[in-house]
Amino acid sequence: MTSSAPRRTVLAAALAAAAGVAAPVALAQAAEEPRTATGRSAASGRSKSLVDHPKTPVDQPKSLVDHAKRLVDYHAWTTAADWHTGSHRGTAVAHAARPGIRLARPLGTVDYQDPHTHKTTTWEYATWTSPVHTLKVPATEAVASWNAHTPAGTWIAVELRGTYRGGGQTPWYVMGRWTSGDGDGDIRRTSVDDQKDGRSSISTDTFAIDDPSSGLRLDAYQLRLTLHRRPGTRLTPTVWRLGAMGSDIPDRFEVPPSEPVRVGRELHVPRYSQEIHKGQYPEYDNGGEAWCSPTSSQMIIESWGRKPTPEDLAWVNPSYADPQVCQAARHTYDYQYEGCGNWPFNAAYAATYHGLEAVITRLASLTDAERLVHAGIPVITSQSFLKSELDGAGYGTAGHLMTVIGFTPSGDVIANDPASPNDAAVRRVYKRRQFENIWLRTKRYDDKGKVKSGSGGVCYLYWPTGPTPRQRRVLRELGLS
Repeated sequence: MTSSAPRRTVLAAALAAAAGVAAPVALAQAAEEPRTATGRSAASGRSKSLVDHPKTPVDQPKSLVDHAKRLVDYHAWTTAADWHTGSHRGTAVAHAARPGIRLARPLGTVDYQDPHTHKTTTWEYATWTSPVHTLKVPATEAVASWNAHTPAGTWIAVELRGTYRGGGQTPWYVMGRWTSGDGDGDIRRTSVDDQKDGRSSISTDTFAIDDPSSGLRLDAYQLRLTLHRRPGTRLTPTVWRLGAMGSDIPDRFEVPPSEPVRVGRELHVPRYSQEIHKGQYPEYDNGGEAWCSPTSSQMIIESWGRKPTPEDLAWVNPSYADPQVCQAARHTYDYQYEGCGNWPFNAAYAATYHGLEAVITRLASLTDAERLVHAGIPVITSQSFLKSELDGAGYGTAGHLMTVIGFTPSGDVIANDPASPNDAAVRRVYKRRQFENIWLRTKRYDDKGKVKSGSGGVCYLYWPTGPTPRQRRVLRELGLS
């Protein structure tokens, strides 16, 4: 069995081919700069083991794990003081237990033609622009993520503009047009293709330097929120968290092993199989192998005691098991990507549940994952591998999400792997060394011996807005709060 890639893991080839002139987008302030992007991922496949290939010339020092911690910078705006530092144009700070940005006084209206429904609708809008954030490490990639409430008839656009090392700026790149709903009065949540400027590109949800070997890096960035609502209403989106993860993870086929530190703990997390949904809801990428990301997200959401209501699930065919997984797939679906594997859309969906925060970041090692699990926070990881590279999985994949829920006394990984034939089979134990390598590496071989990309330690993290002191300390030490 081969698990398909719900979210592209191969950026390098697409980005290297990216070239051309950006196309205009008909949105508020879109005339300021054109925008363009790359396409979708390569298909997954089963392939030879790494041992069938000569040793990679990329020789990794033992200090790489510690060094990697300095190669990831997650920064977010979450507090009232944070929101006041930005530039408000028609927005205001919502002072509440969880401060955020709301639409207070529209700047005007904009006509948006939804590329998926082909309907043109007039919206009121206002904007908030962050201060410039200088990255602690100049980055080759960046992923934005957000937590927001979007009542029916409202939506948000998230954009990123970067400053290159040596001078010059990127366009305002669209990182997502998002709403939690999909009713008749809502837009369809979407990434935006064909965004590039000749030096960098957007691949669905990821900003990337086209040619990292050139030495070009992103030194700093700003994020811009545009809040939209139906004219004549007092509705407003509210954004509680807005951030981005910038990173410069070196090319590596192998990573040095970490030593087990905090092991012997397993968190209670529900077990859901994506495979039992095969063929369900073709309009949301047909269930089954394409649903690893929302299935993983739903498992963690429910581990925190949140779940959809019976009213939320009324649309699901009553003969389908685990209807909450269908709900997650529907509400993480990216209509441009035509799949449920958009990383920030999964985090945004998790944060629609009361009292949950969610981010996309990278971790440096399984030791960091151990610290989170020891504090009670499970970790959703993104990895790609051959069948022969992960004993016990029984499949290979070009991109797959699963959840790390614990560690055995010897340090092996306990994972809820949704690519399982049924719910009872979801809990797996994977060898530590194998799991860590397929998760953290940035380069790998496919079944034809071609070099492809890996996620470089990407993960989703969801936790309560009121974390315990231990959880707060670990999140702070990992640069997430």
